[in-house]
Amino acid sequence: MTTEQPIRVLVVEDDPVAADAHVMYVGRVPGFTAVGKAHSGAEARRVLDRTPVDLLLLDLHLPDVHGLQLARSLRAAGHHADVIAVTSARDLAVVREGVSLGVVQYVLKPFTFATLRDRLVRYAEFRGTAGEASGQDEVDRALATLRAPGPAALPKGLSGPTLERVTGTLRGAEGGLTAAGVAEAVGISRITARRYLEHLVEAGRAAREPQYGTVGRPELVYRWIRGTERGR
Repeated sequence: MTTEQPIRVLVVEDDPVAADAHVMYVGRVPGFTAVGKAHSGAEARRVLDRTPVDLLLLDLHLPDVHGLQLARSLRAAGHHADVIAVTSARDLAVVREGVSLGVVQYVLKPFTFATLRDRLVRYAEFRGTAGEASGQDEVDRALATLRAPGPAALPKGLSGPTLERVTGTLRGAEGGLTAAGVAEAVGISRITARRYLEHLVEAGRAAREPQYGTVGRPELVYRWIRGTERGR
């Protein structure tokens, strides 16, 4: 019995914290495996030269090359991995250019695990199509698998306006904030603030770490991940 091989993904992202989050996200989606990560275009080329890759999760703003330039050079060198572009840029001219270079999906930063999971599942469905189409409808259905639905709803009990206030407060805090600090700044309860902060952690937009005081248990401090807000 032949076991279907997982789709091999290379994460190309210059921000180390974001790269680790994306690798973790990929590993949580059945049928996918992260085979490595690269923090620059040059590093991505080295990985591709020695490791089989089916899909690039590609940040468009790398320190040594624009992501689309990297995709173009990889095509010229004979690398045929598909690309899901990860970017904060909303320039539709860039989107059009990417289509010709094998960019099958765009994921706008900041994004949640659920958003990336949806794109990966849709890509897997599209990749799994085979054989000869019976007609235009079947071709249209195959291409439609790549189209994303509307934005994913927030977890029950969370609201968009409050999330924006919590996000803005955390983004502006250089040293990070506790749930109590966010609660006081936003005007919500500490428990509610923690729910929003944990949502941001789950989405890969914030990180948490214990802060040890002089007495008692350590308190969690949340900080914004800067790589999720850069214009790209």
